[in-house]
Amino acid sequence: MRNPMGIYRKNESSHPIIMAKTKKGKRDKVVLAYSGGLDTSVAIHWLQEQYDVDVIAIAINVGQPPSKDDIVARALRNGAIKADFIDATEEFVSDYVWPSLKANALYQDVYPLSTSIARPLIAKKLVEVANAEGAKYIAHGCTAKGNDQVRFDVGIVSQNPNLEIIAPMREWVTTREKEIEYAKEHGIEIIVKKESPYSRDENLWGSSCECGILEDPWAEPPADVWENTVDPKKAPATPKYIEIGFEKGIPVCLDGKRMGGVELIETLDKIAGSHGVGRIDHVEDRLVGIKSRETYECPAAVTLIAAHRALEAMTLPRDTIEYKRGIEQKYCQLVYDGLWFGGLIEPIQAFIDKTQEFVTGVIRVKLYKGSVTVVGRKSPYSLYDTGLSTYAEGDKFDHRSATGFIYVWGLPGRTAARAHSQKK
Repeated sequence: MRNPMGIYRKNESSHPIIMAKTKKGKRDKVVLAYSGGLDTSVAIHWLQEQYDVDVIAIAINVGQPPSKDDIVARALRNGAIKADFIDATEEFVSDYVWPSLKANALYQDVYPLSTSIARPLIAKKLVEVANAEGAKYIAHGCTAKGNDQVRFDVGIVSQNPNLEIIAPMREWVTTREKEIEYAKEHGIEIIVKKESPYSRDENLWGSSCECGILEDPWAEPPADVWENTVDPKKAPATPKYIEIGFEKGIPVCLDGKRMGGVELIETLDKIAGSHGVGRIDHVEDRLVGIKSRETYECPAAVTLIAAHRALEAMTLPRDTIEYKRGIEQKYCQLVYDGLWFGGLIEPIQAFIDKTQEFVTGVIRVKLYKGSVTVVGRKSPYSLYDTGLSTYAEGDKFDHRSATGFIYVWGLPGRTAARAHSQKK
């Protein structure tokens, strides 16, 4: 039976799912966003069973922990006609992480967008593969209650509106136990990890955790929620000082040693995480209208954003900082809401990039038992003038000008007070 979308159901009587159309015996292709986990492993067979498609499994590396096996080989053994592992870590940092750092991106002033900022890159890579392979469909493992389904779906069609989306976890509402049984029944090779009550996502910029006891917003996160940071109570008793060098808003060195972006983030993650820095417990507003309690671990992100803001405070005029803060919030909302390809990100980023022209210098931070504190800053473009700010010898400020300045500054208020008093 043909439906309004112009594609066909394979088994309409038993399964209300739209099926792909075949042409002369050749099946259409679907590009699957593949992680090697349980959901996407069983999805390879499920897509072939429920849809008349061949599956191309694509894993995209944005800094998540490595798998215990060759997930590409396993995808092929599980029935994918092609599989690939794309290393996008350098692109992730240069084109997504650093722009978000320049924007001091903290959704609702708390969350560093660690998961959100990776989604447009993954969507971009999936579309590139789909276009190159002539695929008509892209599939992902997102659920119906999360933000990521929106980010992927909207990101994909905003790049190629002719692509259709298949979301097995939205259509096949099931449980972990049933998925494992499905894998056994169909001979699907899976790596079943120790069952955890939590749902996690990790990349270079941070990790997120939800579900389990975290669904009770009154309950303190238990110790097993935190995997990448030391308990602040058990962190070293001696503070750690680090000097972070920036060039035009981008961090380029730690303690004077120049590093590429990936190395710098990985190094700072370990150092800051070992001092308990980067733990976040947050109730946030999801795009789909649900309030969600999540924890995040973002040691490098939290440290770098604090340092970047401190450098901006020293090198940017007040009106630029104040105006930029509003732009930053709009940037965060666009990223979080999956509108990276909507047309507004680029002009916003152009403005932010212009503000970074003189955001160059070194920030010294102290890491101590879960806290990151800026304790020193210097810049060749510093707007801080000791001669103007000091109260000691060498004061260059013209104190006599203060009276005239205050008179002019307060003139509107003085005028209004006189006018209003006459009407009482």
